[in-house]
Amino acid sequence: MSGDDSARGTAFTETMLGCARIDGADGTRRARLDLRVAAQHVLQPFGTTEARLSGRIRIAGWADDPYATGEMEISPLARRRIRYRLAFTVQGRRLTLDGWKSVSLRRPVRSMTVLPYTLYDGEERIGSGTLRFPLTTGLAPFLGSVRFPRREDGSRHLAPRWRGEPGRTEVWYTTVTDPATGRGLWLHHELTAPTDGSPAFVHGWAAVFPAADPDGPQGTVRHTRFGPEPWRGGEDGFRADGIVARPGHLEGAAGDFRWELTERPEDEPLFTFPRWSWRRPLLPAAQILPAARASYDGTVTYGGEKLTLQGAPGASARIYGHGNARRWAWLHADLGNGEVLEIVAAVSTRPGLRRLPPLVFLRLRRGGRTWPRRAERAALGWLGLGRFRAAIGRPDWRVTGRAGLRRIRVEVSLPAERTLRLDYADPDGSPAVCRNSETADAVVRLERWRGRWRTEEEWLLEGTAHTEVGER
Repeated sequence: MSGDDSARGTAFTETMLGCARIDGADGTRRARLDLRVAAQHVLQPFGTTEARLSGRIRIAGWADDPYATGEMEISPLARRRIRYRLAFTVQGRRLTLDGWKSVSLRRPVRSMTVLPYTLYDGEERIGSGTLRFPLTTGLAPFLGSVRFPRREDGSRHLAPRWRGEPGRTEVWYTTVTDPATGRGLWLHHELTAPTDGSPAFVHGWAAVFPAADPDGPQGTVRHTRFGPEPWRGGEDGFRADGIVARPGHLEGAAGDFRWELTERPEDEPLFTFPRWSWRRPLLPAAQILPAARASYDGTVTYGGEKLTLQGAPGASARIYGHGNARRWAWLHADLGNGEVLEIVAAVSTRPGLRRLPPLVFLRLRRGGRTWPRRAERAALGWLGLGRFRAAIGRPDWRVTGRAGLRRIRVEVSLPAERTLRLDYADPDGSPAVCRNSETADAVVRLERWRGRWRTEEEWLLEGTAHTEVGER
């Protein structure tokens, strides 16, 4: 591992409470910020540190966006300020919170805990307010959240893995939720090296999914395919005729679809399967996320419609292996506040393994930590005991499991009107079919043992879960 890969960063969480005043409206409203801060370097008290913000902003009766993102400038001595710039969505509008703590050596506690801010719609001021860090209830959680994680460059995982072997499949795919419209986006790029040794080829598709809005217009899933065409190689990602998926950039044109997106990683890589299985491809397949969370800006046009993304949450993922499973289910769920859940449950096509129940790989990242601590724990348990279980079906599927003092239950639903069915083939030519929805529904319940099982946290995702069920 290079020195750059092993460098340390800084991460912590922060909660601030206060009020907001919306111009043209009477009175003040309660406001709350729950933020996760991630810097690429260890904080420098006598210098300036830039960090990424993600989390949830709530202003009573007006705003509640769990996918807010932005930047933070931490310069307590050099510039005597700690500045926050946070973008969030309210009723389809992309707004900005801009404010800073003015650090004073005469009043260090007050100046480091009070954040006056202004709200903007573009360049126009639309409100203001003040937030305070609650020392009594917030200091202990804040200190407990401080981490100095080893920084890893996830972009290097986008480079092609294939080295000319027959019988391989390699995938680059991206899924996004547009917070302004509720629509979902799926970009799939695939390299297939046939088992019979014939030349490798690439193909893929792009799809836009309607929002889960029972009171709004009911659209349909729109999609287009590209390829197949010969693989011409690529050093940093996927490349085809007019199609690019490389670090920080996604671009393409196929059918009536056109897209150009900028991708900003918001978290460290997440290894859904054991880390060793990506480095040494001994399993039938392995999947990773170069960044557990990312945000997207850009446009997608299709059939005379235009989707404009601004700070849209999502993620890109990678798969490398021998082909598709016999049966599988997948979920990517951005839970807000910097928390994310990734699940792959699959039954292998290999003799002997195909008779086993689905193996479950589940990774929940909260507060900079990933549970279960080891990816093998969910799939194998302890000598086969206590492994997580999956019931794969259509349109609903679920996963349950326990590790340590926590247990989880995940229930996923693919509404028919928001699901796309696609057929494709493995390197040996055998057919497979998947049913995918990027605006699916899910309920995630996490419990902790404290003399009895008590709910620690529960998430309800309505139209923001990314999921797929596949079969032969």
